[in-house]
Amino acid sequence: MRRAADPVYAIEPYVLSAGAGSAGYAYPSKPVRYIVPFGDGPTATQAHWLAGRLGPALGQPVVVETHPGASGVNGTARVAGAAPDGYTLLAANPGPLTVAPNLGRNVGYDSLRDFSPIVLMATVASVIAVHAGVPARDLGELMALARAQPGRLRYGSPGVGTVGHLALELFQHLGGIRMTHLPREGLSEAIPELIAGLFDVLVIPVPDAFPLARDGRIRALAATKRARCASWPELPTADEAGVPGFESFNWNGVAAPAGTPRHIVERINAGINSVLRSAEGREYFVGRGYDISGGTPEAFAAFLRSEHDKWGKVARLAGIATN
Repeated sequence: MRRAADPVYAIEPYVLSAGAGSAGYAYPSKPVRYIVPFGDGPTATQAHWLAGRLGPALGQPVVVETHPGASGVNGTARVAGAAPDGYTLLAANPGPLTVAPNLGRNVGYDSLRDFSPIVLMATVASVIAVHAGVPARDLGELMALARAQPGRLRYGSPGVGTVGHLALELFQHLGGIRMTHLPREGLSEAIPELIAGLFDVLVIPVPDAFPLARDGRIRALAATKRARCASWPELPTADEAGVPGFESFNWNGVAAPAGTPRHIVERINAGINSVLRSAEGREYFVGRGYDISGGTPEAFAAFLRSEHDKWGKVARLAGIATN
């Protein structure tokens, strides 16, 4: 028997009562836009997968749109300015929501006030990876190379103000090294350039890094979570490999513009939670190295505040924050 405090995951049609809204219509009554603030890549792939299952749960198509630019800021700002009616959703990502606002950039939104958090879907560790030709077999050897010739090693990122950028800034700070940053526009651009040797170091999510490392196209040196990855247990963590205190991970969630009616937020939350709890959801996420989260809008809001504060401290510590 479900306890009173447990979240409700069953999806029931919700019809506005006469006093619940201005139109008295069922939500949703038309397709829902799901904005991915990046180009083709892991976030877009996951969004398409979710949309194909959330649409039938809601009874209307969920249409994925990619709006890349400014390391996710442009697409995120588009959602912040959309009507709060439940028909525009954001593929929420740490770069534009919890990292970029801490770098003093005029992102055009307040990530803690301009969105209605819906659900944190999943978290995922990354790896610190190097081009196969870099003569470093572990983090200690990589740091020795960097110390020998400060600034010569080049590190890529999915863009300025992304977690992949700030994670390597933290790595440099804790490791007492200096490398040169070469930002790109998304992982879909950065990963091929690492493989080609256009830069030396990149932080790559586990689901993308594992097959590349297995095939010898990159070399994975360490995982970025404090605990070892269940899907890659032989890979040491950065903390174990000589950088105490280092931790960084990526995550994916769903948010809407601030002011979206509570019943709509709850409807979408229930739909996504039902997908995450399904056997297909577990197979999709866990099989790709993700840790499923799920839960309430309030839990996601608290997580966003915590991550925002964490990356603000890291940005100041690394000397790259201007606020």
